Amino acid sequence: MARQLGFVFDLNKCIGCHTCTMACKQLWTNRSGREYMYWNNVETRPGKGYPKHWEQKGGGFKAGQLQTDGKIPPVEDYGIPWEYNLSEFLHEGKGDHVKPHVKPTWGPNWDEDEGAGVFPNNHYFYLPRICNHCSNPACLAACPRKAIYKRPEDGLVVVDQERCRGYRYCVKACPYGKVYFNLKTGKSEKCIGCYPRVEKGVPPACAAQCVGRIRFVGYRNDKDGPVHKLVDQWKVALPLHPEHGTEPNVFYVPPINTTPPPFEDDGRLKDAPRIPMAYLEGLFGPQVKGALDTLGREMAKRRRAQPSELTEILIGYTAKDRFRL
Repeated sequence: MARQLGFVFDLNKCIGCHTCTMACKQLWTNRSGREYMYWNNVETRPGKGYPKHWEQKGGGFKAGQLQTDGKIPPVEDYGIPWEYNLSEFLHEGKGDHVKPHVKPTWGPNWDEDEGAGVFPNNHYFYLPRICNHCSNPACLAACPRKAIYKRPEDGLVVVDQERCRGYRYCVKACPYGKVYFNLKTGKSEKCIGCYPRVEKGVPPACAAQCVGRIRFVGYRNDKDGPVHKLVDQWKVALPLHPEHGTEPNVFYVPPINTTPPPFEDDGRLKDAPRIPMAYLEGLFGPQVKGALDTLGREMAKRRRAQPSELTEILIGYTAKDRFRL
């Protein structure tokens, strides 16, 4: 049986610093027609995401059938890459603040830290996203050229650039908006899981550079590894939008949203979570309440100075604790 690399992102530790995004951008996507691509991005939730409204683009599977109604996001939903005109605008006080002189209307992190609700009951959290390297990838199923395949040694989903003809069925099929089209080469591209690093036992750049230590990387069948324990043993790490049927291998520890609780109109505290449970269930499925209950119980044990394997794993003291390659 082929091995499958898995990822867990602990949303309770993400500080929205975008170090992961910049690590990926500098390594893979700052040149050669990839400038608008963000193989790794960090979205503010609730929010429109990148590309804008990707959750409404369609694709994936329904009742086991590939959905062919997916849409290719227009360039406006990505945003035109721009450079800041520092020398003229800031130093000389003339010209426009961006180059070229086109006013940007969208881009990654455009609605950063906006969230939802009205003070004092507003709320938001960060959602890092990469390709899910699905076990049942819709992009692979949609490609008539068989240019997309899963590597048997690690299960990472990659695009064979020699076979790709740029039909963009994969862009339509991915319900997560994580397959991009390179206008310079006329071929599709996406996150490759940093497989040249993985082959050397080195974690992907986004994970290695994460200052919040939110990322765990390891093989799904490694029962001693953090990914297996968080996903399969403790069941506190959940896939994003599992209803699409692609069986993602990126999992999220949902945000603990009980502190501080929202306020009543008279100033009293409500007996309700700050982030509506329905919203979290819409992202991660009905298992989210059970995951949050488990996290709450184990954190309560920790506060009572009792041992908790789960919280020890989630702290991720060292790189060896977080990465097992």
